[in-house]
Amino acid sequence: MRIGLLTEGGYPYMSGDARLWCDRLVRGLGQHEFDVYAFSRSRQQEDEGWIALPPQVNRVRTASLWSADGEGVAYGRRARRRFAEAYGELAAALCAGGAGAAGARAGGVGSAGGAQGARGARGHGGAGVSADGSADGTPKVPAPRSGRGSVDASEGADMCVGAEEDRFCSALYGLAELARDEGGLATALRSETAVQALERACRAPGAPRAAQLARVPDLLAVTAYLERALRPLSLDWYEDDGLGSVDLCHATSGGAAALAGLLAKEFAGVPLLVTEYGVQLRANYLAAAEEYPSAPVRTLLAAFHGRLAAEVYRKATLITPGNTHARRWQERCGADRAKLRTVYPGMEASQFAEVGESTECADPGTLVWVGRIEPGKDLVSLLHAFAEIRKDEPKARLRIVGAPADGAEAATYLAQCRALAAQLFPDEAEGVHAVGDNPVSFEELGAPEVPDLAEAYAAGSVVVLSSVVEGFPIGLVEAMFCGRATVSTDVGAVVEVIGGTGLVVPPRNPRALAEACLALLRDPERRARLGAAARARALELFTVEQNIAAFGSLYLEIVSHCPVRREAVDDTGEPLPFGVPPEAHVPGTWTAASETTTGRSGERRAVEPASARTAPRWVTPTKAGAGAGAGSAAGARAAFVPGEGAL
Repeated sequence: MRIGLLTEGGYPYMSGDARLWCDRLVRGLGQHEFDVYAFSRSRQQEDEGWIALPPQVNRVRTASLWSADGEGVAYGRRARRRFAEAYGELAAALCAGGAGAAGARAGGVGSAGGAQGARGARGHGGAGVSADGSADGTPKVPAPRSGRGSVDASEGADMCVGAEEDRFCSALYGLAELARDEGGLATALRSETAVQALERACRAPGAPRAAQLARVPDLLAVTAYLERALRPLSLDWYEDDGLGSVDLCHATSGGAAALAGLLAKEFAGVPLLVTEYGVQLRANYLAAAEEYPSAPVRTLLAAFHGRLAAEVYRKATLITPGNTHARRWQERCGADRAKLRTVYPGMEASQFAEVGESTECADPGTLVWVGRIEPGKDLVSLLHAFAEIRKDEPKARLRIVGAPADGAEAATYLAQCRALAAQLFPDEAEGVHAVGDNPVSFEELGAPEVPDLAEAYAAGSVVVLSSVVEGFPIGLVEAMFCGRATVSTDVGAVVEVIGGTGLVVPPRNPRALAEACLALLRDPERRARLGAAARARALELFTVEQNIAAFGSLYLEIVSHCPVRREAVDDTGEPLPFGVPPEAHVPGTWTAASETTTGRSGERRAVEPASARTAPRWVTPTKAGAGAGAGSAAGARAAFVPGEGAL
């Protein structure tokens, strides 16, 4: 199988989101071949280069989201008219009165865009893989109508997409068609025409009040943002030699990566799998609130992200949230429950095996906190809770292991926590001649006392998580791998991860946190039982192996339900019935001497019979590696075109 892996700000670069799990996924599915299509977020990320890629990665194509690659194309009069109409429709959809409903339901963000429900297709949708049932008894939404490249038909009458959602989708795909026909959109998206279209939409009757208050600086900011967000529309990734030739697109996040998958589905009928370990829509809401103080800008950007997320969820064949917290966001923003499959992140358990299987007991009076130090971790509540613990257990100790997150705010917060610890716990000495010692220590990972994560968790008998904001608690899973009993706050996916193998208390409640810690400090047998159960649960649900196996099964499920149809033709260009029977893909004497296929452009190409092929037919020798030996890895790589990286 050939997979088109779509990433944003991560793999295959040395830094960024989802880099590690993407690398593990690609390496773990060595029986498949991968084409990587990556968006970079900064010059620094590009300068750092790529990680070492395994041989099953045939090629990598990259595009920048942080700077325009060129000035685009100067359109003629007819193309300018097409652009003005499509962009005007897009702006009108963003300023529609109901644009914020779904977003407000999902996360309480006013004037956020989004469409409710996974409604029927408007001619572009592909059929989803049906689920076996709904656990909570909620009636299923009918599957979308089959579009190009899909083979399933919906049962019963299709439900209509709302008028504004349809308007947004028509405008989005209209702009993509324009870019294919005339060239890149960069110049047009930054033009005065775009600003004027956005202004007309904001001033139209029925527009949100915040949008009506938009001034010229606000319009310019939104126009510049949309130009960056819509850059996938201008790429040449969707032809027969690109994403049009893969069997499946796997977007590792929403946003730009998912938009590229949408276009591959629209133009070539390639099924789309969307994975979100962190909900991109929520991240965009929070980022806009921090970056743009203007309410009109936030309103329009929230509408855009909501509309785009709704279309991604509607058109995706399957959606894989990383936990129930992300799943709820997706459902409330329009994802059909029948398309959702929860796949937990996979983590490497071997580095914690020695600690987890060790019979040696850690210091029974020591609590451990491990993570990045920032306000969302609420170490202030933890310190106040520890003050309560010390009243009943005077010899208890607290070890805080971690470094401040990036930014001045995190460094300031660490200084405040140190000052609070010094105030609450003056240096104590057991006798008049002994040196005083503070029961709270702040340590950095990699120091002699805690050289690695396993040693950090091994330092105490109870691991504490005091966060007020959390997505998927990776540190909690690491503690479970180490067989440690845990006390956590009820935020994010904590309860789902623990599953009854630890104690959970409300956030921002130092007294409840202290009581839970005391209960475990005083009961070593209970600590041992909970730690053993936690390790068993982590090994069952959160390993790299289960993550790879889950995605491998989903790939097969999607391709079996939604195969991409590439039609065989005869010498005259007419369709050839039964020209490519199933056995033609298996090497043997029954394989025809040659096959003829045609691409979307109508060009016919002769293809070697399957028995004569030593590599998949989409793999061509690398030009740069022409002088390499036949058995070299470089000689088996795909040819690179401008904009692609050399492996």
